[in-house]
Amino acid sequence: MSQDRLAADTEIDRAYLGGIERQTENPSLDLMDRLAAALGVGLAELFRQPAPGEEPPKPLRSGRRARGHS
Repeated sequence: MSQDRLAADTEIDRAYLGGIERQTENPSLDLMDRLAAALGVGLAELFRQPAPGEEPPKPLRSGRRARGHS
């Protein structure tokens, strides 16, 4: 899911969502619940630590996509 779509689905500004990802913003529990719902996971899943030996999720590439690509 794109950052733009997630921001639209949760009715927040994309720049604010980017701040949440960079850990420079402090979202409310209500917003975290809306993000979890938009992502199709339970709220607790957003806070789950990987089990020992479990590979953590790979970070997304930084930067913007070139125009004209989906």
